[in-house]
Amino acid sequence: MGMISKRKGKTGELEVAALLREYGFDGKRGVQYQGGKDSADVTGLPGFHIEVKRTEKLNLEAAMAQARADCGDNTPMVLHRKSKKDWVVIMDASDFLKMVRGF
Repeated sequence: MGMISKRKGKTGELEVAALLREYGFDGKRGVQYQGGKDSADVTGLPGFHIEVKRTEKLNLEAAMAQARADCGDNTPMVLHRKSKKDWVVIMDASDFLKMVRGF
């Protein structure tokens, strides 16, 4: 991974952590940058494994496969943003519907 990609990834993770804090969650960067490869990119949303993708061209299947592989007992989700666009959440429809039904 090139330096620009790493910097963009770190920036995206910090943005998502700040977004979570804005909504009252304890958003923090995960520890994968310290060597914990299965760690979520961002923590602080209980019950969810968050992968952050700050890229212009997202490979949706690969991103969700990574989140599913690393999520353990948590619900996998991907937060994605292109330049100058808002963050979007990507998750399996079944997980989304279970979550909505719980409200």
